[in-house]
Amino acid sequence: MATIETVYQGTLRTQATHIQSGTAILTDAPVDNQGKGEAFSPTDLLAAALGSCMLTIMGIAAKQHQLNIDNTTCSITKIMAAEPPRRVGEIIVNLKFPETNYTEKDKKILEKAALTCPVYLSLHPDIKKTVDFGW
Repeated sequence: MATIETVYQGTLRTQATHIQSGTAILTDAPVDNQGKGEAFSPTDLLAAALGSCMLTIMGIAAKQHQLNIDNTTCSITKIMAAEPPRRVGEIIVNLKFPETNYTEKDKKILEKAALTCPVYLSLHPDIKKTVDFGW
């Protein structure tokens, strides 16, 4: 269980604080939706959460199977749906692994981990999720 306290600061900006750690993040509405775009938008955080979750769950699987995924990167592109209501239509995930000597079994383990992370499984099925593992 996690508790996050979010405060509306005006001018379409919020500050969300993770109660357990005290870590805070700001969000701004994007420029194309009346905002300043000076921080992550809430939908940017959704996309970022997917990438972080996939890497975290792959890290757990890597640890269990003695694989190294240190310095693996995840580039996320969030695309808003063209038709109303305003919502995320697609998230494109591009993973880049610094190591290239994974066996087919290793790749399957890492792919399964990524595609069963809690954020991936929590996203609405109407959101298109395109994942490139870069093998």
